[in-house]
Amino acid sequence: MTIKERKQVLRKKVRSLKQEYSLAQKKELSKEICHIIENNSIFKNAKTIMAYWSMDDEVFTHDFIQRWAKEKRIILPVVNENNLELKEFNGVDELVFGDKFGIPEPSGQLFENPETIDLIIVPGIAFDKNGNRMGRGKAYYDKLLRTTKAYKLGVCFSFQVFDIVPFDELDVKMNDVLFNT
Repeated sequence: MTIKERKQVLRKKVRSLKQEYSLAQKKELSKEICHIIENNSIFKNAKTIMAYWSMDDEVFTHDFIQRWAKEKRIILPVVNENNLELKEFNGVDELVFGDKFGIPEPSGQLFENPETIDLIIVPGIAFDKNGNRMGRGKAYYDKLLRTTKAYKLGVCFSFQVFDIVPFDELDVKMNDVLFNT
């Protein structure tokens, strides 16, 4: 089986596992994960953080982002064609629904200083114990992550962590992966 085929099989498996949990259950599990992030020394010392506005099947980040935007500069990705652009989060009122996936995105100016990002909180479909990440298959994050020296922190639910996930030379490894216990 090719790497691409192995990724497709694993994506299907994780999609099935996610369906075993209600949105309320995923939000509850997310509270623990966000608490773990908040107690991480990299997070505590970071001034500029790139996060993501979560979809229903991801670690829920809405409350986390709103809480920390008062103390830290929060940057969110915006899908433009086949790339991620970055914009600063300036409150829920400044979010607009994105064209590609309907995910709320900041509406302001492009963030022009990606080199100042200290930490990137990265979602994924699956991670392994070596920091390898498997995304949704569009390589949006991998393209961006290859261009930054920021600390890369993968976040997921415990059922998304495997001994090994299929990866290739284009997949960017995380510095660490945090998940619920």
